[in-house]
Amino acid sequence: MADTLRIVFLGSDVIALPGLDWLERNGRGIGRIVGVFTQPDRASGRGQKPAPNAVKQWALQRSIPVFQPERLDTEARVQLQALNADVSLVMAYGHILKDDFIATPRLGTLNLHASLLPRYRGASPIQSAICQGDKETGVSLMRIVRALDAGPVARMAKVRIEALDTAVEVEAKLASVCGPLLGASLPRLADGTLEFVEQDHAAASYCRRLAKDDGRLDFTRHGMEIAARIRGLFPWPGCTVEIGGVIIKVGLADATSELAHSETPGTVLGADDVGLRIAAGEGVVRLLRLQRPGGRMLPAGEFLRGFPIAIGLVVPSYSMPAMVSSRPFPFRPASP
Repeated sequence: MADTLRIVFLGSDVIALPGLDWLERNGRGIGRIVGVFTQPDRASGRGQKPAPNAVKQWALQRSIPVFQPERLDTEARVQLQALNADVSLVMAYGHILKDDFIATPRLGTLNLHASLLPRYRGASPIQSAICQGDKETGVSLMRIVRALDAGPVARMAKVRIEALDTAVEVEAKLASVCGPLLGASLPRLADGTLEFVEQDHAAASYCRRLAKDDGRLDFTRHGMEIAARIRGLFPWPGCTVEIGGVIIKVGLADATSELAHSETPGTVLGADDVGLRIAAGEGVVRLLRLQRPGGRMLPAGEFLRGFPIAIGLVVPSYSMPAMVSSRPFPFRPASP
């Protein structure tokens, strides 16, 4: 194999940390991180004071140079050039890369995308896979091109989506396979034997940036779809139901399609240790974890002992916008 790769990492989210840790532990002879580009410090917490994200903290703890440009302009490209990188790796960065920035490293720029491309190109692939009821998803190592997540793919690593997995569990599974995926790919990138295969663009699907109002639920839909939406959107933006004028956050749900009923969708059918059972357009949704304003997320039985809900109450329904399309969604600014 060629000399150890000089790697610049671009990312801003905790999903990247297991892969970075893997490279630090096992990357001797493969590559080392010589610089990190990440989002500027943003206000967070109750005090809304600017705070470094997890990727920046990881780099600073290891005395790795950190760059936080608001945009990838000429100055940012000069900073990248100065690092003399062989390859840039991107995962959950939050900036669109320009052609000159992509082409600066000797071996180009690769992206770890959290889906099995060409499925779920775009901003919310983890949430979309769960909401669509998929049984598996994965990480695709691809070359970055100007078109959205359309570059050729070298390798994929698959993970299972279990029946009660939320975005938290699936993200952790995806993060855990990034290191081994890089370990199998980077040596072949270095010696020129890593092959990239064009995606089947005709089979592509697209997901969009999420917003707070995506957490509303439409109980006229199939119970399985509603429960999947709840799991996919936990913890953010989080799905909610309105009970007696109080907005209750839902942390986990499942559904039973075999239970027939003749009630109006949204009608509370049961409220006990089994869960808060609500009539759907088809089947029954069981809300398994609930949280009132200012409270903690609790198992349904515990929640209901402190917040009783009457059988027969009808929970309001709201439109659930589509999360996946055969075409790219219009640009949608990030929610605060």
